[in-house]
Amino acid sequence: MNILILGAGVTGTTSAWFLRQAGHEVVVVERQAAAAMETSFANGGQISVSHAEPWANPQVISKVLRWLGKEDAPLVFRPRFDGPLLRWGWQFLRNCTVARTRANMRAIVNLALFSRDALRALRQRLGPEFGLAYDCLTRGILHLYTDEKEFAAAVRAARVMREFGLDRQPLDADACARIEPALSDVRPQLVGGDYTASDESGDAHRFTRELASRAAAAGVIFHYGRTVSALRMEAGRARGVMLTDGETLRADAIVLALGSYSAPFLRPCGVDLPIYPAKGYSATLTLSPETIAQGIAPTVSLTDDERKIVFSRLGNRLRVAGTAEFNGYDLDLNPVRCAALIQRARYLFPRLEFTGDPAFWCGLRPATPSNVPLIGQSPLPGLWLNTGHGTLGWTLACGSALALADLIAARRPDVDFPFLC
Repeated sequence: MNILILGAGVTGTTSAWFLRQAGHEVVVVERQAAAAMETSFANGGQISVSHAEPWANPQVISKVLRWLGKEDAPLVFRPRFDGPLLRWGWQFLRNCTVARTRANMRAIVNLALFSRDALRALRQRLGPEFGLAYDCLTRGILHLYTDEKEFAAAVRAARVMREFGLDRQPLDADACARIEPALSDVRPQLVGGDYTASDESGDAHRFTRELASRAAAAGVIFHYGRTVSALRMEAGRARGVMLTDGETLRADAIVLALGSYSAPFLRPCGVDLPIYPAKGYSATLTLSPETIAQGIAPTVSLTDDERKIVFSRLGNRLRVAGTAEFNGYDLDLNPVRCAALIQRARYLFPRLEFTGDPAFWCGLRPATPSNVPLIGQSPLPGLWLNTGHGTLGWTLACGSALALADLIAARRPDVDFPFLC
């Protein structure tokens, strides 16, 4: 089958790899000059099954109200008359019940575990000679807390995740400092944490670029610097796309992996996907040689749940990333939110030193109201969806792509998940 993939972020690139391995002829169209130049460029760098608790949960409403008017809050909604955001927000509120939170968490954990296994199998298949170099660390992810109520809520969430098969274990503050000695300076402020030893971290941008290179060597054709303008329908079926330069590309099947831009792309076709951009920020710090030598910077990936910020070690760099801002498709860097990342890093690691200025970045994460991504057959015959992964794009990428390849082949994926059909 000839398959056309729209988008070469981590989701589109992993889709290209697994579909090519399934024997299909695959073409990828990407508007940027290379793979992973937008949302996959400088994200948090975590393969974090432990981060599967949906944003939509019974506790979030009181938090959002408490954060109103705070420019550096973990979650910010910019007041605006925006029909898609209003519809998204209403659906978000409907997912904040206990029952829906549990069901959504179960779906995300199941897919995330499946995806993590798929990533490991991919690394093993490529082998040491052709392995992927992306600053991979398999030292787990440690969630840490400085607030008793937040820690108590995390203990409850971890208990539910263990029911679903995830090894997320609560710890006291001393155990947190033993797992990550760089937390010793802030040990008196910690009230506890939880640790998932099977989670991983690494550079999603490098991973995607490496995999795109290997996919191209395996026969995948990448059209970089080409922008898709519209879907081409024939006899009620998606048969191709039109590009802004006037060219038409045809295919037997099309995979939509445009992230936050998936919703506006399909809206003219009468399909309203429940996806809205959640802008996330990151700061990449180049660590000083003294900081590295003295072990002041963390080597275990960390999640600061209270501030919705993660810390991932990428060689001699430290990636500090997180928060969410709902402000349409705006990509301007807010200096207050950038500064908040550095302030939290300084709080947790007061002796941290880095060379040069922080490299700030922001990207639009494609969020669904439930945090459950959209994978499978779209309402338009011939068009398949692999989008809406929110903050877990890299965590879910390999499993989503492997499952999509099964669905296109009319096979049921080996994971319990609400795929579209």
